[in-house]
Amino acid sequence: MSAPALAIQDFALLDDEECHERITAAKKALGSRCVILGHHYQRDEVFRHADTSGDSLKLSHWAARSDAQYIVFCGVHFMAEVADILSRPEQIAILPDLAAGCSMADMANRVNVERCWTELATVLDPDRDITPVTYINSAADLKAFCGRHGGIVCTSSNARTILDWSFTQRPKVLFFPDQHLGRNTGYRMGIPLEEMVTWDFGKPMGGLTVEEIERARIILWKGFCSVHQMFKPEHIDRFLETYPDTRVISHPEACFEVCEKSHHVGSTEYILKTVREAEPNTRWLVGTELNLVNRLANEVRDQGKQVHFMSPTICMCSTMFRTDPQHLLWVLENLVQGTVVNRIRVNEADARYAKLALNNMLTVS
Repeated sequence: MSAPALAIQDFALLDDEECHERITAAKKALGSRCVILGHHYQRDEVFRHADTSGDSLKLSHWAARSDAQYIVFCGVHFMAEVADILSRPEQIAILPDLAAGCSMADMANRVNVERCWTELATVLDPDRDITPVTYINSAADLKAFCGRHGGIVCTSSNARTILDWSFTQRPKVLFFPDQHLGRNTGYRMGIPLEEMVTWDFGKPMGGLTVEEIERARIILWKGFCSVHQMFKPEHIDRFLETYPDTRVISHPEACFEVCEKSHHVGSTEYILKTVREAEPNTRWLVGTELNLVNRLANEVRDQGKQVHFMSPTICMCSTMFRTDPQHLLWVLENLVQGTVVNRIRVNEADARYAKLALNNMLTVS
């Protein structure tokens, strides 16, 4: 029988250095029973304790293949859900702070997506005409929605491959929750902007006419990432006026105009790989989350590479930032005494259909 849970209130006022020392000790005590996953956007004070780092899908796969009993995901809620779905039954997924969510994921909930599907059915037959595609940055019940309706999940790395597959299934795609990834990917596939419409979930029929729905090849959900929304085309223009030889690289969650002005567009893993493999003494303007950009800048500085954050305004993932050393320590010291706190568990029905949509993605890509 496990001991009563240690209270988070007893950890809240600890300084980061004491947390660091006690986290290190707790990790040693837990050994291989526990793995800590650190998403690229995580703050440094937490990221330093990660056993491995990467994007959400890569981390979940790595953890599922490990021998660990406990998977502590230093990321946001949907990431821990994916870890729970893909892990073995005996593994336990944990999120250090349950308040670490994703504003983009929250912009598409099952109620609104189900209503969208019902409204689309007044114009066409969704289960015959539309492949639902959800970005991995979404709740488990939306991945399950896609699984139930013959749909699929995508990442920023494989979005084009997934859309290619989706169009072999049905003539149209409903893409959620991030409109920008869908639009940027579709445009690079040769789909004109006028054949991609935005579904405003706050309006009847998404604010679209019957003709717009019938003409559209991709119906984009009106969602976005608050961090990548900060980047503007004028940020690129101003920087290039001073440093015209700069290479510009952006995440596809940035708006269409930013991606069109960028020399390279790709996922966080793509951004890291591209800058790391670039010629020495090059300058880069990067449009993605601040913690990643700062770490990358420090990593490649001794190669003469200069890496700059695109926005003049500091913008980090505020929900990711909620995972702090104090919450991580609280989770680990509870595990040391045999107590699990903040377990993330997806219900069986949603997990089954979400895994179907995820497996569709893994098979296709």
